[in-house]
Amino acid sequence: MIHEYIQSAIKKAKYKTLGDGTWFGEIPGFEGVWANGKSLEDCRQELIDVLEEWLILKLRDGDSIPEVDGHSIKIQPIQAA
Repeated sequence: MIHEYIQSAIKKAKYKTLGDGTWFGEIPGFEGVWANGKSLEDCRQELIDVLEEWLILKLRDGDSIPEVDGHSIKIQPIQAA
């Protein structure tokens, strides 16, 4: 579930090279999720790591998480027996 969500989100990432030759990447609709790397692949991997951490914080805080291509992540409370 989470793997598919992350893969769908990463497909929406936008990348560009910066003046110093490094790469910058961000995912539209995911505020604060961005990365920088020496190569495109370094940037992409860093972006995945940042997205994973962002998801953990959103889940911890009970914040909403955007749906991506039909994939969603939601926490449902468990009732005590």
